[in-house]
Amino acid sequence: MKKIGLIGGMSYESTIAYYQLINKKINERLGGLNSGEILLSSVNFEHIEECQRLDKWDEAGEILAAHARILQRGGADAIFICTNTMYKVYDAVQSAVSVPVVHIATATLKELKRCDIDKVGLLGTIYTMSEPFYKDELMRGGVEVITPNADEMKLVNDVIFDELCHGEISPASKQKFLSIIVNLKACGAKGVILGCTEIGLLVAQKDTDARLFDTTLIHISEAVNLALAQ
Repeated sequence: MKKIGLIGGMSYESTIAYYQLINKKINERLGGLNSGEILLSSVNFEHIEECQRLDKWDEAGEILAAHARILQRGGADAIFICTNTMYKVYDAVQSAVSVPVVHIATATLKELKRCDIDKVGLLGTIYTMSEPFYKDELMRGGVEVITPNADEMKLVNDVIFDELCHGEISPASKQKFLSIIVNLKACGAKGVILGCTEIGLLVAQKDTDARLFDTTLIHISEAVNLALAQ
């Protein structure tokens, strides 16, 4: 079994899901008492969020690169950053290590292509929705990306940082997210990417008839497949 390295803490709520579900899915595949060989290096999210807010992305990249080096020294065969937004500094992290850093948007694109989706809505932090680092990865693969309007983007971002990152699940916020999903579908989206690793804590496929692509679950499946690859 290959050893999976996780850069977590962004937020710790979604990192818990990565650790729990990677182990659960490996156990489902192998049975018995089998679980994953996982290394976790977790950041202080307060510092990372400050870097995001103050546009200090180079500093954020250096922090994550340092954690990637820790994981590589610990024997990780591949590294997964347990968040969507911080793939903005993907190049800085990948250049710091020789093992692969598995891009969450690349894994998501693979799933979209498998499902024959060529137009998709994107929900995430304001950075993920408004900047090119994530959308470009999808568009290079031939997928058109639709984002919410400015007011909806602000609402989504505020719920992520003010509620979901603290483990707060609000029924009112859930309904607002579902309304935004309806709007994206009305604009022609054939599916909607839950492009923040916390959003899956709030909305799930059972809540809507729109096809959802939960990047947390997609990334986790990629980690499990890599861990068990011969």
